[in-house]
Parts: sequence; structure tokens; C-alpha cells
Amino acid sequence: MEYTGPRITPEEADRLYENATRTYLYGLDDGKTVIDGEGLGAYLNHSCDPNCEVDEVKGRVWLCALRNIAAGEELVWDYNLYDDEDPAPCLCGSARCRGTMYSREWMATMRRREARKRKGLEDQAGKKRKVSTFAAGEKESSEQSA
Repeated sequence: MEYTGPRITPEEADRLYENATRTYLYGLDDGKTVIDGEGLGAYLNHSCDPNCEVDEVKGRVWLCALRNIAAGEELVWDYNLYDDEDPAPCLCGSARCRGTMYSREWMATMRRREARKRKGLEDQAGKKRKVSTFAAGEKESSEQSA
């Protein structure tokens, strides 16, 4: 099935859904276009063990079966969310559940950012200690020479 809906910019999507708790947005590979989902494709749920996958062909987004799907079986795909820091917990119940709807790649990016932030804070704290030590040493030197 095709994932359909109006095409908008990422900025427009951010503006329209700034405080929304739920959206049906899909960002195209071009990074400039977002589909504001409507129709059946927008209502498929996430799973870390999906039976469908997304295939983008010439700007159109298709949800395709990964295997034979039994009658009555729910159609699910891996959202692989990215480009956000808000919590996106996954409760899909799969044995392969990663605990989040964010992609593995995005989670790695977030871990690297957090490590750099921690390192930056540690570096700043170390510099402050050095400055304090240096300033105290300067004061002692000037007192001794007086």
C-alpha cells in the first residue's frame, strides 16, 4: 500500500505539530519533504519485528510485505524514527524489541552526542579546577614576594 498525504516541508510539519502527542508524518529521503500521512498506510503500527518495510521509489512511499502475511495478522513496520530527542518508547512486545521506536543509527548518534556533552562538561570542570589552582598559586606567589 502507498503511504499518502499532503507533501509539506519539515519546518511546516514542526509548526503544525509542535505540541502534538501523535503524528502521521513520514520524512522522505530528500530531507526536504514530509508526507502528512492519511489513508490506510498512516495507520499501520510500529514493531521492532515488522512484517512490512518501507520502500521509497521516485518520491512515492510504499509499504511492502517482507513475508507472507496470514489473514487477520496485523500489518506492522519499523518506524525507525530519527531527528528528535523526545522519548519514543516502544511497547511492541516483540522478543527483538529495542525499547524505542528510534532507529539504531539515531540511538548511536544520541549516545555519541551525550558522550561529547559529558566530555565537554568534564573538560570544563577540569579547566575550572586548573584556573582555580593557578589563581591560588598566583596569589601565594605574590604574597611570598611581598
